Amino acid sequence: MLAFLLLMSGVVHAHDVRPAYLEIIERPSGELSISWKRTAGSNGPVLTPRFSTGWTDARATTTRQAGDAIEKNWIIAKPHAALAGTALRIDGLDTTITDVLLRVVYADGSELTRVLRPSQSSLTLPGVEKSGVPVREYLQLGFVHIWSGIDHLLYVFGLVLLVRTPRLLLKTITGFTLAHSVSLAAASLGYVNIPPAPVEAVIALSIVYVALELRRARDGAPSLAARAPWLVSMSIGLLHGLGFAGALAEVGLPPDAIPLALLLFNIGIEIGQITFVALLLVLGRALIRHLPRLTTSLRWLPPYAIGSFASFWVIERIHAFF
Repeated sequence: MLAFLLLMSGVVHAHDVRPAYLEIIERPSGELSISWKRTAGSNGPVLTPRFSTGWTDARATTTRQAGDAIEKNWIIAKPHAALAGTALRIDGLDTTITDVLLRVVYADGSELTRVLRPSQSSLTLPGVEKSGVPVREYLQLGFVHIWSGIDHLLYVFGLVLLVRTPRLLLKTITGFTLAHSVSLAAASLGYVNIPPAPVEAVIALSIVYVALELRRARDGAPSLAARAPWLVSMSIGLLHGLGFAGALAEVGLPPDAIPLALLLFNIGIEIGQITFVALLLVLGRALIRHLPRLTTSLRWLPPYAIGSFASFWVIERIHAFF
């Protein structure tokens, strides 16, 4: 556990890894519609789609902001260069930790879906082909999102420290999984619509709560989180699911791919979460076995470290309102 906190000490800001979304539609009339959505107000590099044909070099036809997302649209009149063989790259993507969801709709109605990432920020558009949702890419998107979301990992870390038995840990993690899966689906499908800024602030506040409960448990004081961590994990898990939905819903998903993409994204999150918990348990056992005195003497550290990080995020995210 100590090693994890030392690793965390170099990371203060929770990462915003919400993907950008690029949609290219070849309409029956022959014109081309290009839509580009990305998160607004990020401190990172500006991501820009570039085509070998120069389609997005000109000023966007329309630009609008909806919530935390900026959407730009270009209309390319007929005649225009063929989609097949056109080179596409996302400027600035290789210096980030985010991804770009690409959807191409050809004139005959066939579709192409791809995920561009920092290690592969360009591709040459193929000709007409039938292509389903890229399973591996969406799984990786969920896995990378949970591992890049330091606030979510810190919450799970606090839950693991609160739980005393493997059975109760399984119950607690399962409750968290079920809760955030429900709210993730509800928000991404449009049944729940809450601005991301207050959601992120309350998520940070929930981590402060877990830190306080962990401190009370260390002192032997009665605690709801210690007695019924599964109940707490389910309640707060609903909030975290809304945060996960911010990775997809705010920027957008291909309309025909939303149900399957959500399922794959959520499975990727669970794989990442289970991997994280397993590593925590292995690391904890190793520390207790090989460094028992150090582990015992630093039992006070996790609650204060978790609470300090989370308190900073609460202040930072509330400040972002103004």
